[in-house]
Amino acid sequence: MDEKKEKAISLENVTKRFRSELQGTDYFYAADNISFSIEKGSLTLIGGANGSGKSVLMNIISGLMKPSSGKVSVTSKPGLVFQDAATQILGETPREDVTVSVRNCKVPQKKQAAAVEQALQSVSLLEKADYPAEFLSGGEKRRLAVAAILAMKRDIIIFDEPYANLDYPGVKDVNSLISGLHAQGKCILLLTHEIEKCLALADHFIILQKGKLVFDGTPAEALTHDLSQWSIRNPLSAYNSLSDLVWL
Repeated sequence: MDEKKEKAISLENVTKRFRSELQGTDYFYAADNISFSIEKGSLTLIGGANGSGKSVLMNIISGLMKPSSGKVSVTSKPGLVFQDAATQILGETPREDVTVSVRNCKVPQKKQAAAVEQALQSVSLLEKADYPAEFLSGGEKRRLAVAAILAMKRDIIIFDEPYANLDYPGVKDVNSLISGLHAQGKCILLLTHEIEKCLALADHFIILQKGKLVFDGTPAEALTHDLSQWSIRNPLSAYNSLSDLVWL
């Protein structure tokens, strides 16, 4: 990454180890001496097979987990969109859910209603503000999670496996949301093994394998490598160019 550009996230020699008697060793490393930086306003894809360390890294960056060693710096507290976005919905309706976030941010009571409507409008959910949240589609539940994050004025948003259990229209809906947030200048992190669904949206690509960082560059640079060496299927095996991978 360009050292002259301002960093939103920086990791220096970050390691996370856990005890592992089952593997016949004292420890196993979910993150092994990882260093990288992410620029403000960038859209970074962190890819890797299941078990590569993506979720552990997300928890470390967000502050939910402390590394065993190393340094983590973030310019602001990240907002998280979990793989199962339904688990982070606290209200019975979108309006009630975002109101919880607005109140937690201590927005003056007379301004809360407007703040809630603005957040829901920004993710195209205002028309369903009083709709039962449990009946929202998978893509809409992710939009609601983002609305709550925006209401808290977060500039860094992390999506953990955002395409889990989504059909094609749902994937397009989520990508439209992500693309819009990126256009607004938000710093976006996508953690997924389904890279073919979002690689064309990213301007930064990081690959993890068994807790180690094995690639850090652009999507175009990554496609010059044999991705199978890192247990990743090359998405261009079914497409002609990176631009064909846009799921919007």
